[in-house]
Amino acid sequence: MDNKRVAVMDLGTNTFHLLIAEGPADNFTTVFKTTEAVKLGEGGINNGTIRPEAFARGLAAMQHFQDKILDHNVTAVKAVGTSAVRSAANGQDFIDQVAEKTGIQIELISGEQEAAYIYKGIDASGCLDDENALIMDIGGGSVEFIIANTDEVLWKRSFEIGAARLMDKFHQTDPIPLASIKELTRYLDGKLMELFAAALKYKPKTLIGSSGAFESFAEVIELKKGRQFNLDQTKVYEFDTDDLLDLIELLIKSSHSLRASMKGIIPVRVDMIVVASLLTIYMMQKLGLTDVTLSTYSLKEGVLAGMLG
Repeated sequence: MDNKRVAVMDLGTNTFHLLIAEGPADNFTTVFKTTEAVKLGEGGINNGTIRPEAFARGLAAMQHFQDKILDHNVTAVKAVGTSAVRSAANGQDFIDQVAEKTGIQIELISGEQEAAYIYKGIDASGCLDDENALIMDIGGGSVEFIIANTDEVLWKRSFEIGAARLMDKFHQTDPIPLASIKELTRYLDGKLMELFAAALKYKPKTLIGSSGAFESFAEVIELKKGRQFNLDQTKVYEFDTDDLLDLIELLIKSSHSLRASMKGIIPVRVDMIVVASLLTIYMMQKLGLTDVTLSTYSLKEGVLAGMLG
């Protein structure tokens, strides 16, 4: 058979992604790519419901995706639902309505499966070698942590501590108060015991941030230096540690209006980037990781690799 053209949808808590691609798994060509800021978890993420407005935005995005899939003569389609759909009482209702209106069958995956796909995506980007790395994927609903090298996954786990959840709990006042930062730190100390035990055992040398907030960090840093930066043409980006720490410090102290004015932060991330920054600096300090790398490949590229492979 000639090149398959496949569509992958990653239906996250904040953003729905559509990627249409063809060619070999390790060197695919992107035919079409779009992201919609659905904010499926808005207003209800920690209460376990998808609110009516968010539900409607989600349906509209899926109808838009279906139009694009039809436009591009796709041969195979896979839609993956993650944390917000997984944890919502009306998640199944959303899946049913999407199937009814678009014919797209959403496959709900567990946090474990999510982590496995993320590893595949990261590995496909070429940023792993034979040294152990800690991969961190900060989603809106969950955060996946994977300790791995290019040969194998040593440990993986998904925690329901995504940026939308943390923001809802700890970032009510802007700029975020010091007391809230301390509270967040204590909360993470309690939640991530298993991760620290695994890190002691496998001693990761670098932190790899997968897509999301890390893309914004890289873009802001590069644009500040007056450089051209095209995320679509970047698979892997190595941070200058000082640049990253300076930016994180700035973001943690920043007001909404300052963040909104910064080139390189997409609107859906303007507020969530504060807790994402806190989570990043927390991991760096806790595990003594000073080498930080961005991989723009993540879950959807991992799913894609499986479909094209």
